Amino acid sequence: MSRQTKFIPVREHLLKVQPCKHGGLVKKTSQQYGIPESQLLDASASLNPYGTPFDHPYTGLDMDNILHTALKRMGQYPDNRYLEFRDAAARFIGKGMTAENIIPGNGSSEIIRLVAETVIEKEDIVLIPSPTFSEYEQQCSIFGAEVRYIEQEMLPDVPVEILKGARLLFVCNPNNPTGRLFCREELEALIDKCRDNNVVLFVDEAFIELADPSQTIVDLVEANDHLFIQRSLTKAFAIPGIRMGFGVASVKIATLLNNARLSWNLGCVAEEVSTVLMNMEGGCYSRYLVESREMISREREFLMQKLERRGFKPLESTVNFIYVDISDLSMDSTELTERMSAHGVLIRDCSSFQDIGKHHIRIAVRTREENERIMDCIRQVIQEWGREQAILYLERNLAKAREKGPLGSNRECNYYPCHFEGQDCTFCFCPFYPCQDERTDGKWITGSSGNDVWSCLECRLVHESNVIEKMLSVLTAEGCTEEGLKKAWSKVMEPILCSSR
Repeated sequence: MSRQTKFIPVREHLLKVQPCKHGGLVKKTSQQYGIPESQLLDASASLNPYGTPFDHPYTGLDMDNILHTALKRMGQYPDNRYLEFRDAAARFIGKGMTAENIIPGNGSSEIIRLVAETVIEKEDIVLIPSPTFSEYEQQCSIFGAEVRYIEQEMLPDVPVEILKGARLLFVCNPNNPTGRLFCREELEALIDKCRDNNVVLFVDEAFIELADPSQTIVDLVEANDHLFIQRSLTKAFAIPGIRMGFGVASVKIATLLNNARLSWNLGCVAEEVSTVLMNMEGGCYSRYLVESREMISREREFLMQKLERRGFKPLESTVNFIYVDISDLSMDSTELTERMSAHGVLIRDCSSFQDIGKHHIRIAVRTREENERIMDCIRQVIQEWGREQAILYLERNLAKAREKGPLGSNRECNYYPCHFEGQDCTFCFCPFYPCQDERTDGKWITGSSGNDVWSCLECRLVHESNVIEKMLSVLTAEGCTEEGLKKAWSKVMEPILCSSR
């Protein structure tokens, strides 16, 4: 083996760094499943469902005019001071901030990277509550930090014993993916505790404009060099393709970070667009953002109710996404996410977050029509999965029954008895579902989506021993084919149903 093959000229710890997983994979999903991008519904990326300000005429904003103005400066380098951008950002957040407190950034990831590279020495301890945004670990690991995860439940009262010796603590507020928002008063004690223990507190307020901007703590930075705030504009204004955001710190720290950041980190388009958007009258309380928060609250409640009726456990949220526990569903988060993608609806599989298993998904709040499509897709995927499981169970149990006869009652099942005491569970999933024959005592009911679904709760037939023996006789000879099931229905079920009329 040559010397060149053995040696890779990078820091050794970088060999262990892996890229983060994110939502918003529209192009990849389109290529994977052959679905045109225009037909995909992306509920995996948490953007403002109210649309961009350019979608609402009352804002008076015209994207073509803004781009025309920006592109006039395409032939020159940006002014690296970004004075207009920083002035607009200070006015946008208010709270007495000035341009000197603002650090421009090309989206959240670059701002996290900037803080990490200016604060962290190799082997410094970084505390990250779990689950949360994975870019924190990614960017800190690049600079050799020792990342320690703590439970979200420790916030905001992180014990001093844990803070001691740490260099940096991240708090995402509202948190991604759980949607929890800490109020100002809850964070004030943590701010003081971090300063007293020489820990830099990085508070990520990327979603606060879509939750409750009154809970921001940007006004506390000037009196505390250990506090840094991050804001992201791409979420609030639903323009993720134009990377724009900023940091807020004391004038002393902001000056140091502006000296250290990459030169010209905002191009002319991002600078112009973001400056215009932040200059909308009212800032965080512009008509556009107020109406956005009202819509999000309304649609989030609608979606929460639909998810609960489906049997999921959505966590209370303050923002434009919902963290959902699907542990009662036999399908895991990865399979559910992949099956929905195949139907053109993207949701976030939360198994990529820190060690939380495959029992959680995150669904972005969308418009009413889109939210109904999300729920319809979930219903369709579960029904398809159920039919597939029914065939698998049928084939498996039929193979056992060929050797041993009817399997009898499965008293170890958590749902036993789902029909009646002493039922035979050979056909756990009815092979005829949905038969839609009311002579079986099955009936149409209103499902969680508001649509009619077939319920066989009152049907006992395929769990009665004499019926099962006859069905096994037919299916053993014919097999678990569509034709075999038709014969089993006509030879076994139909005579019983006719005689009972």
